[in-house]
Amino acid sequence: MNSNTPFGLRPMAYASGAPYAGGVQVYYVPASNPTPLFLGDPLVVLPGADANGVPAVGIATAGASGLVTGAMQGIASNAGELVLPLLQNQAPYLPAGQAAYVYVADDPNLVFAVQEDSVGGALAAAAVSGNVNLVAGAGSTVSAQSGWQIQSSSAGTLATGQMRILRAYQAIDNAVGANAKWLCRINLHSITSALGV
Repeated sequence: MNSNTPFGLRPMAYASGAPYAGGVQVYYVPASNPTPLFLGDPLVVLPGADANGVPAVGIATAGASGLVTGAMQGIASNAGELVLPLLQNQAPYLPAGQAAYVYVADDPNLVFAVQEDSVGGALAAAAVSGNVNLVAGAGSTVSAQSGWQIQSSSAGTLATGQMRILRAYQAIDNAVGANAKWLCRINLHSITSALGV
C-alpha cells in the first residue's frame, strides 16, 4: 500500500537520464501573490518583472491548458543567495502577500516525481505515455511541502494535459495503485508550449 504523502513536483532527473543536480533559476514573487507557496508547487511565469529584470512567477492554474514553468525549490534573501534552511524566525514556506525571490527548477527536459490523487480510482499502468492535469492541494506549514498532485480522473491523451506520464516511479515503497508516484515531464511548459506565455 502506497503512502499518501503528496509533495508537488519533485525533480528527479533529465529526459536524457542524467541525474538532477539541483539546477534552478531565480524568479520574483510579487507582494500581490494571493496564495502561500510551498516546495514543489508548480509555478508559472507572469507578465512583468521586478526592478532588476527578474521575471515574476505565481502559482500555476490547475487543469487543462494551464501552463507550468517549473517547481519551486527554495526561497532566497536576494536575487543570488539561496536560503534553505530559511532565515531564523521565518516561516518554512512563502506566505501569501510577501514579495520574495524564489528558486525554480524550470528546465523543460526535467523529469519530476508526482503523486496521483486517486480520486475516482487509481491510474492503471496503461496511463503511461498519456497526459494528465494537476490538482491543487494545501501545502504543509510544518514540512513546507506542496500538496499538489496528479489528477487521476483527467488521465488520457488530451493534448492540453499539463503533465506527460513517462513511467511509474520504481521504488520498493511504490506500486501502481492508490497514491502511486509517477515520473512525468511538463507537457504544457511555458517556455516551449505553442499556447504561449
